Amino acid sequence: MPALRVPRMELSFPARSQWATPENMRIGPYLFENSLALAPMAGVTDRPFRQLCRSLGAGLAASEMISADSRLWRSAKTRRRLDHRGEPEPRIVQIAGGDPDQIAEAARLSQAHGAHIIDINMGCPAKKVCNKAAGSALLKDETLVARIIEAAVAAVSIPVTVKIRTGWSRDSRNGVQVARIAEDAGVAAIAVHGRTRQCRYDRAAEYDTIRAIKECVSVPVLANGDIDSPRKAHQVLAATGADGIMIGRGAQGRPWLFREIAHFLRTGEELEPVPPAGVRDIMLGHLENLYRFYGDDVGVRVARKHIGWYCQGRRNADAYRHRAVRAETPGEQTHLTYEYFRCLAEGEPLAA
Repeated sequence: MPALRVPRMELSFPARSQWATPENMRIGPYLFENSLALAPMAGVTDRPFRQLCRSLGAGLAASEMISADSRLWRSAKTRRRLDHRGEPEPRIVQIAGGDPDQIAEAARLSQAHGAHIIDINMGCPAKKVCNKAAGSALLKDETLVARIIEAAVAAVSIPVTVKIRTGWSRDSRNGVQVARIAEDAGVAAIAVHGRTRQCRYDRAAEYDTIRAIKECVSVPVLANGDIDSPRKAHQVLAATGADGIMIGRGAQGRPWLFREIAHFLRTGEELEPVPPAGVRDIMLGHLENLYRFYGDDVGVRVARKHIGWYCQGRRNADAYRHRAVRAETPGEQTHLTYEYFRCLAEGEPLAA
């Protein structure tokens, strides 16, 4: 079946009387606080980050993807990814793989371990995932898409969702067909990243295909891609008619973005920027949870990328970032963070 051609549409900013609101969204039996989702990102959306984003306004957050091959679940990395202790329910586990039987077994085991929703990754563009005929590589085989989803839905008594891209390539933008197949196979919701696998993250996201998907399925649709501000969130909702939005890279270093978006969608007004002291306190709480979750050595290493994201665009951040990413203990990173924000407040450079 040839890919559906969708007419181009420019984003516009609707009149104030047309403000969208972050309505509660239902997936199966679960009613979420709002329809703002944290996108699953390998190496980023671990339990500490999911908990932080949920506390700052995200209505739902899926785990980092885990392999459908349950023989790999004994590794320390996968055990951490399966750790949902202390997280608010419902807990969403994302599975990546290309074999229907493995997907089904992984879904069963995930439900047995406490998952409330299973999400199937058909959107990851990474070569190491696509080379195993998983992630967005699955979009090339619509028959396999159906078999995987049907197997997962039959294997569990909890909702199954899917995350896709608009297609494999710009010449094969088959997201509409895949969404129809997914709905027919029994998914409870679909998240769509507005790029093909070929685009990876290099081109601007397009929302026309997401709009076409929303118009052809009855399950909830979440729009994903380049949403980095409250106004952009509103524009994407208005352009696509989606039931919710999913935010990935926009939340890196700005987990409070969900709270800002929720407020803007309710009121049409922007919140005041988080003051430096507020950013400091969020950072320190995040770092402490990383140390506790991973242990000191691994926690310090994982914290480095988050420190880099928190620093982007901040005054006199280079010296702090340079030292903080080389710190070897939690105490060093914490002390440097306190000192950096003290120097910001007093207009001083960070001491060497």
